[in-house]
Formats: sequence, C-alpha cells, structure tokens
Amino acid sequence: MRPRVSVQDSALRNGNFSLRIDPVRSEDAGLYEAQVAYNTEVQSCQVELGVITVTLSPPSPAVENKPLLLSCNSSHRASLVETRWFHNGHPVPTSGTFCSLHGALSILRPAISDTGSWRCQLRYSDNEIISATYNLQILGFDGPANPVVYAAAGSAAD
Repeated sequence: MRPRVSVQDSALRNGNFSLRIDPVRSEDAGLYEAQVAYNTEVQSCQVELGVITVTLSPPSPAVENKPLLLSCNSSHRASLVETRWFHNGHPVPTSGTFCSLHGALSILRPAISDTGSWRCQLRYSDNEIISATYNLQILGFDGPANPVVYAAAGSAAD
C-alpha cells in the first residue's frame, strides 16, 4: 500500500500507533490488526475499515442536458434499506428530473444549477448509516436567456 500508508513516528513515543491511509481505495476495505510489543507485553487491537464510494457515469465532465448517474456503494455487509440524496445540504426530491434507484441517483436533464456538493446517505438493515459526498461539476452555457448582447463600441463585452 506504499506510499499511501504512513505511521507518525513522533506519535509512537506517546502511545499513538495510528495508521494513516491517504487516499483510501475500495480495495482497502477489510480488517486491520495492530500489534505492539513493549518489554515482555504484547498488545493488539483490530479495526475494520469500511469504504464508501460515489461515482459518476458517464465519467467527468458532466454535460448540461445529458443524463447522468451518481452511484453510491459501500463495503458494509448488511442489506441496504434506504438511500437518501442531498444537494448542497438540501434533501433531493426523487421525482421529475431526479430518479432514485437502489443506491443510485439518475439526473435526466442536468443543469448548471445542479453543480455542487451531492451527498448520498445509505441506511442498512442493522441501522448503520453511512454517507459520502461527491463534488459535481456540470459543463454548459451559463449566459443570458436571450443570446443577443449589446455593447457600446469601444467597450468590453462578455
């Protein structure tokens, strides 16, 4: 897993044996065990790392008015009960241009206003709630509704 994994040497002296993984990948999910030997004593602990991913299909960049699919997947083993989506912190109604499927959100006619932070929240049968965020960027024309722009001669026009 090198060079994505590190242990803070300075923290070891204070009893902190944390492992840092940056960036985390889907295949990193699983059980991790730490063993520390001090004099004749051996201490160990186990930590399970769960990974959640949000992907865009087709891949970036997303284009205005071309359908796209945001998918949310987790390594959690219980069965998925509910998926909720939030755009810039507000719940997304799953009707009209947004259609929620098992862990995914279809945006039928993406607009420039759909740019921003999208968060999926997954709730499982064991009541575990897991969420992740995807920063969506939409390419398109964000100009005036009327395509005619007037500018005085000698001035600048945008």
